[in-house]
Amino acid sequence: MSCGGASEVKTADDEIQKICNDIRKELEKKANTTFEEFTAKQYKSQVVAGTNYFVKIHIGNEKYVHVRIFKPLPHVSQDVELSNHQLGKSAEEEIAYF
Repeated sequence: MSCGGASEVKTADDEIQKICNDIRKELEKKANTTFEEFTAKQYKSQVVAGTNYFVKIHIGNEKYVHVRIFKPLPHVSQDVELSNHQLGKSAEEEIAYF
């Protein structure tokens, strides 16, 4: 990983799923829907003044959403923030910076 660049794609684990669960309600509100499923599949991370997570989430059927979540440094805040999202993604689509 280069300084400021995103990591390689990794398989989502329990920590990433928890971060995604923390922004689920906000994302559902912004997307004006309720997701039948919400399972983090893959992610990339980027170290900034905290960490950006770019996560591919399975939301049911063959539908996916990509989210960018910001997690500040621990001494700043424990809260995560939904920075952006992209609906209408597929399982094959690569996670990219957005």
